[in-house]
Amino acid sequence: MSAEWTDADRVFMEHALLVAERGRGKVSPNPLVGCVLVKDGTVIAEGWHDHLGGLHAEQMAIHDAEEKGRSPNGATAYVTLEPCNHFGRTPPCTEALMWAGIKEVVIAHCDPNPTVRGNGCSVLEAAGIPTRAGLLEAEAREQMLPFMHWCEHRRPLITVKVALDANGSVDDRSEEAQRFTSPGCLEKVHELRRDCDAVLVGVETVNRDDPQLNVRLVPSDRQPLRVVLDPNQRIDPNARLLNDGGRTLLMQDTFSGLPSLLHQLADQEIQRVLVEGGPTTVHRFLEAGLVDEVFLVHSNVVHQRPVPSNLDEDILREAGLTREADYVWGDERVAYFVKQTSEA
Repeated sequence: MSAEWTDADRVFMEHALLVAERGRGKVSPNPLVGCVLVKDGTVIAEGWHDHLGGLHAEQMAIHDAEEKGRSPNGATAYVTLEPCNHFGRTPPCTEALMWAGIKEVVIAHCDPNPTVRGNGCSVLEAAGIPTRAGLLEAEAREQMLPFMHWCEHRRPLITVKVALDANGSVDDRSEEAQRFTSPGCLEKVHELRRDCDAVLVGVETVNRDDPQLNVRLVPSDRQPLRVVLDPNQRIDPNARLLNDGGRTLLMQDTFSGLPSLLHQLADQEIQRVLVEGGPTTVHRFLEAGLVDEVFLVHSNVVHQRPVPSNLDEDILREAGLTREADYVWGDERVAYFVKQTSEA
């Protein structure tokens, strides 16, 4: 496999990465994958994994070419993930590529899934179809990070989101429980929930806020699993998330059992968990070294009876997280932190 890339190669793979985004929020536990077919320097077809049980990106691209009356025979396929060579919800993509007469396959990232792991490339090579891998590999990995993390560590990627007032408080005890961030920020939170397989909180958050923890403000084909840590079975039986017909999992493990909990979720193909709990829950995850990324939302609101979060950049740095980017969500500023090397 060669690592020599032309400018045209990069353009076509960037196109494949953009196409892959069309499946966001619809394909988990499968990864986002995009594919473009190129002939004589021109994209003749494109495909992406759109929904579970649907065509894979390579299969959709071949179908797209045929629908447009363009033969895929002799085309080069640019695909963001190594083609599968096993029967799952769909037949192997390697067979589709061989059947279509694809002359070469260019791959962004090899598949870390043990059922594939290099086998797709070797099968294609054995069939006389050259493969090249590693083009825009970092970008593809970032796009598929929850899937990659799940394959490599067999536990979900842990994303933490915490909203703070101007002084680092998470709640105002002088008022009834209420959201204190802007509508624009809330929409971004719902986008984040859409990209996660589960949302996790502690029982205190449920009993204080009575949250729904679902996706309502952005389009979504699915709802995340709601996970509530309730070791002493104190949850209010009238809580909305117990009575709205959605999926809710009550975990009676103690906090010391967090790694076990995550492996249980991984066995259910939960690949990314959004922790939206209060300071106690968040700090337990930090202390266990289980946090992979943090969105720290800063509001200008000032709480009258504050509940300190004890969360700031220094504390997150001590937990192995580095500030990587800053965003604006509605009226709020958001600092994004990421762990450079996740441990199993």
